[in-house]
Amino acid sequence: MSFDAGFSRASHTNGSPVALERILWIAVGAALVGDVVTTFVGLHLGLAESNPVAHSMIDGYGLVGMLGLKLVAIGIGIACRWLLPDEYRPIVPAGLALPWLIAVGINLYMISTVV
Repeated sequence: MSFDAGFSRASHTNGSPVALERILWIAVGAALVGDVVTTFVGLHLGLAESNPVAHSMIDGYGLVGMLGLKLVAIGIGIACRWLLPDEYRPIVPAGLALPWLIAVGINLYMISTVV
């Protein structure tokens, strides 16, 4: 029994780094919206922002500050993605989406504790 056959079949799938990256950028958008919405719902319910940078931006500029912070992160990701070979570029949106999706989960849990 050869394990090489399993690996060679996996490499012939229709997925490509470009398609994966496109899906991950959609996940970035969804995660961004989810994080912003759940953050502001939590704040409205009396919870506090635990990230000190986000906390100061929200205190100083509200929603515009939070969105500005997110756009800076996305801008840095887009600027740095050109430094990577094509097959590694999906790591950029994955690195943005994953922490924001985790934050959404944490936010939803925290909201559930006060509702």
